[in-house]
Amino acid sequence: MHDEPLYPYSRSTDQDARNPVRHRIAIVGAGPVGLAAGIDLAMKNIPVVILDENDRVSHGSRAICFSKRTLEIADRLGLGQTLLDKGVQWNAGKVFFRDRKVYDFNLLPEAGHSRPAFINLQQYHLEHALVERIRSLQGDGLPIDLRGGGKVEAVRPGETETAIDISTPDGPYSIAADWIIACDGATSGLRDMLGLGFTGRVFEDNFLIADVTMEVEFPTERWFWFDPPFNPGQSALLHKQPDGVWRIDLQLGWNIDRKAEVEPERVRARVSQMLGADVRFELEWVSIYTFQCRRMDRFRHGRIVFAGDSAHQVSPFGARGANSGIQDVDNLCWKLAAIINGEAPESLLDSYDRERIQAADENILNSTRSTDFITPKSDMSRIFRNAVLDLSERHSFARPFVNSGRLSLPSTYDGSTLNSADLLEGGPYSSRPGAPCPDAPFNDGHLLDHLGGRFSLLAIGREAPTAANLPIIASKSDISPEMRERYLGKARSAVYLIRPDQHVAARWSFATAEDVRSALERATGKTP
Repeated sequence: MHDEPLYPYSRSTDQDARNPVRHRIAIVGAGPVGLAAGIDLAMKNIPVVILDENDRVSHGSRAICFSKRTLEIADRLGLGQTLLDKGVQWNAGKVFFRDRKVYDFNLLPEAGHSRPAFINLQQYHLEHALVERIRSLQGDGLPIDLRGGGKVEAVRPGETETAIDISTPDGPYSIAADWIIACDGATSGLRDMLGLGFTGRVFEDNFLIADVTMEVEFPTERWFWFDPPFNPGQSALLHKQPDGVWRIDLQLGWNIDRKAEVEPERVRARVSQMLGADVRFELEWVSIYTFQCRRMDRFRHGRIVFAGDSAHQVSPFGARGANSGIQDVDNLCWKLAAIINGEAPESLLDSYDRERIQAADENILNSTRSTDFITPKSDMSRIFRNAVLDLSERHSFARPFVNSGRLSLPSTYDGSTLNSADLLEGGPYSSRPGAPCPDAPFNDGHLLDHLGGRFSLLAIGREAPTAANLPIIASKSDISPEMRERYLGKARSAVYLIRPDQHVAARWSFATAEDVRSALERATGKTP
């Protein structure tokens, strides 16, 4: 765990300016979401300042499961391999009911992907890698300023900018920002300052997180127990992390003494009961959490935009928190850059609201279903749940009904106003307009290595039109079977317009330059 200051407070020239200095974009919060947003904007040469009252990475492992889509975004931001090298890769898992295994699963059974379904990596390692990436960008002269030790005390929104009051060890100062991205977490101060709240559910249950260091020979898999002998009537989860650390989640129930439950001796007793008395371990971090599935009514409020936990919250089972937050800013940053560069109207940000609220609702729905299955609220629900688990041991048809935390998948923006009509006859459903581009072997590498950062055209089996100075990614030889399956389907050739966040904006069997220009205008919000 990293306890030393990673971005310690230092006096900014803004604090000595006679009038508040105006910035293009201020990000409030230096967690994974805020740091990723800052990197993305700086790589687009958009000046950004990141503000956080803290000066170091988070305490405790917190988020640990990072999805394939998050790794693909990290690749575009220049640190995907760093995360992969440190993280524990996994695709498989097992589900147990009482004292027996009922089945196992593989989240990425198909070939042709450059990244695994998930890695497990403590949040503090992720944040450290993000900060190191920022240092690298600063060394290259890109415009990103990470300021620790400064707490945002107030914001005063205006028509064209927002004033921000900041307290520091040297006293207060103020700046102004054209745009603010609020990434200050579940207890967002900015949300409170604007008098905004959440709507949704808080579930009546508590779960104990215990990160323990131990030397065991368990495989690198996700193990989930329903009603295990060591925690009867409840549930449990086990994940391997780097550095010999294992994450254990134990359901505790609703009416508990939270202070007593985190006492080291009580935690040790629970963990020993799970692992066996002969397994030696050390506690690294302990916490208790309650399920919450809630979101703001809107994520955009004028020139202040909310992302990550400040905008929405879900239960931890399913790994939807940090992953969806990073996908929020993946959606947001290219739109802000296009607006600042005069390539799109400000109304383009309304699509962030629509698309990411759609994603949040999808995550909340799946998270709520997971929670209801894991923690049945009635005797009848428990009978149904247990019957499904019994059947799933012998019958594969029952396994899709088992919900031990339906794991995070990226949202497809079906119905988005940025999508053009689907004009690829026989095209695969997985790469329809609005979908994130599926990876596949392509030329001498993988397709996603060629996409992202700006709009581009993908041409398969035919020439793409030259339009709007878009880069053209074309197959240089026979395409791989995976590429054919994921991008052609029954079609013989195709042209795709790909957004900067690697989502499909449009696709055609044949496209003219005018087709591409029209789809590009729609994808940048210039036409309804």
